[in-house]
Amino acid sequence: MNKILSLLILLILFSCEKRDINKPSYISIKNIYLDSTETYNITDAWIYIDDNLQGVYELPAHFPILSSGTHKLRVKAGIKKNGIASSRIAYPFYTSYIIDEYNFESRTTIEVNPSVESLYSNDSIFIEDFDGSGLSLETDSSTFSIENFNSIDGNYGTINLVDSVFLSEITTNKLENLPQQGADVYLELDYKCDTDFLIGVYINFPGGVVKKELQLIYPQAEWNKIYIDLTQTISEGIGAESFKVFIGANKGSTLETKKIYLDNLKVVFL
Repeated sequence: MNKILSLLILLILFSCEKRDINKPSYISIKNIYLDSTETYNITDAWIYIDDNLQGVYELPAHFPILSSGTHKLRVKAGIKKNGIASSRIAYPFYTSYIIDEYNFESRTTIEVNPSVESLYSNDSIFIEDFDGSGLSLETDSSTFSIENFNSIDGNYGTINLVDSVFLSEITTNKLENLPQQGADVYLELDYKCDTDFLIGVYINFPGGVVKKELQLIYPQAEWNKIYIDLTQTISEGIGAESFKVFIGANKGSTLETKKIYLDNLKVVFL
């Protein structure tokens, strides 16, 4: 009888220990911060354990970690490519947040507050924040103005479509020596608008110009940051002398005034 009782106790203890081992630890992440004064729109956390992708989690996130013991934790900042929820990527121009050794204990929750940095420098980007003395954009003075009422970051540019003015377009100055062969090139842009607008690229070949329409942006009442992937378009422009990014507005046939507000326009690459 004593032997049977001892065996039962051992079985119960082993079962409890096994169940405890199988209990995961958890990670909680409210936000991923950009360690800069720049605006950003990080929506997801890409989680790697020992450099193996465990999962992609929309922020704020609370999720289990099945690994136990000491492991390397890497968090990458995720965005919605082209503003599309079904096209989520780890943004290639932000660094990773890394804890080289972390002890994951069963049934505990780790609160992580990752911060990342921009990988590009001002030497490798085109930027227009509308705060300088001049503009690096080609604009139509009859439809474009610079304002700073209720701004998120100093001055911003405004496209005004008033009365019978239905169309307007602004472009960057010529962008030369952009990387190709699949190298990442993105447009970053803060905007709000009450009408659609189109983002695209002019590819300037020696024999002519090709216009590539890339992404239609829909009305947005509050300031929003979007990341537009230019990689394929730039890489396909083999033999091009330069490129120009354009923003085109078309309010249709309405006579109502429509406005597009723009800020922190950047073309980024490494």
